[in-house]
Amino acid sequence: MGLLAGAWALAEPAAGQTQPETQQIRAAVLRVDVQGLPPISRLDLPPEDLGFAGARLAIDDNDTTGRFMGQDFEAVEVTATPGTALAELDRIIADGIQFVVVLADDATTLALADQAGDRAMLLNARARGDRLRGADCRFNTIHVAPSHAMLADALAQFLMWKNWPDWLLVPGSHPEDQALAAAYRRAAAKFGATIVEERVYEDTGGARSTDSGYVQVQAQMPVFTQRAPDHDVLIAADESDVFAPYLPYLTWDPRPVAGSAGLVPRSWHPAMEAWGATQYQNRFERMANRPIREEDYQTWLALRIVGEAATRTGSADPAELRDFILSDQFDVAGFKGQKLTVRDWDHQVRQPILLTTGPVTTSVSPQDQYLHQTSALDTLGLDRPETECSFREAP
Repeated sequence: MGLLAGAWALAEPAAGQTQPETQQIRAAVLRVDVQGLPPISRLDLPPEDLGFAGARLAIDDNDTTGRFMGQDFEAVEVTATPGTALAELDRIIADGIQFVVVLADDATTLALADQAGDRAMLLNARARGDRLRGADCRFNTIHVAPSHAMLADALAQFLMWKNWPDWLLVPGSHPEDQALAAAYRRAAAKFGATIVEERVYEDTGGARSTDSGYVQVQAQMPVFTQRAPDHDVLIAADESDVFAPYLPYLTWDPRPVAGSAGLVPRSWHPAMEAWGATQYQNRFERMANRPIREEDYQTWLALRIVGEAATRTGSADPAELRDFILSDQFDVAGFKGQKLTVRDWDHQVRQPILLTTGPVTTSVSPQDQYLHQTSALDTLGLDRPETECSFREAP
């Protein structure tokens, strides 16, 4: 009893002293939902708390340290449509929040960055387009989600390690599919692979899964992929989720499938166990009662970036936090075996990329044989000499 009382006495301020005022660090998570067809597999139906669950875990993690630093973290959760997103962003900023995690497509992310201007820092937790890190880059945006170029390079490195240099590239017909295909073309040139043929899968609309769906697919996919030049692997570029999951085991030639199905490059995977990831997965699953998704991890990491900056600087001032995040002094842990940092030329978060099948992580890129004068992580994506980014403030 005496020891317990003594411990409480040490924790309490002395008579006449006051507790220092708690610093509050506020952020928001803005998820922009688009109505469309359901995913091919019902296992991929998005949960209602997609992204938000990652935010809640990040706030718990930030508060674990923050309570000892006199800091309190908050993340407001907001859903919007493309038509209401700009108004919701204005409302968030008007409420005094200057860090906004955005889960949106490329076009909406860019529009939100321009709407925010110098009023807020956005942390992109979904959009993958290379133009957002290049010709359309904005100084007020940090890209936590990996780019198309990073994902394509990560897969290309592994395929070259496997000595599978000949690729049959099958992009979809939507613009986002073509953007991903462009990243694979660039990766092939970068690492010495050969694209033996490109064969576009045209989306003709209609239902993608019906009672007789598998019968039609079983007949169609072998015909679609027949008479291709000799190749080691088929790479699908299907950001629209129209056809890629149907390719494994249904190609005319017995070849592995990679890209948007088969061996898939990802920022995170629910089976990841290395570098302390098991404990991270367990905490997420206890809280959300489901496996983690990439959007959850990317939102978690975005808010951990803010939390780490607040802890390291001892500040709650948004301008000071932003400057520290963008400095060469900043890094954050992400359960990927090394520190994650922000590239100064396009504000992309450097990070390893997991190469995954359904149940496991097969490998992690960058592969050991690919070296870099500064960071091996810069072998993934657009390096400083390659960037088309020339920062200008959003209007």
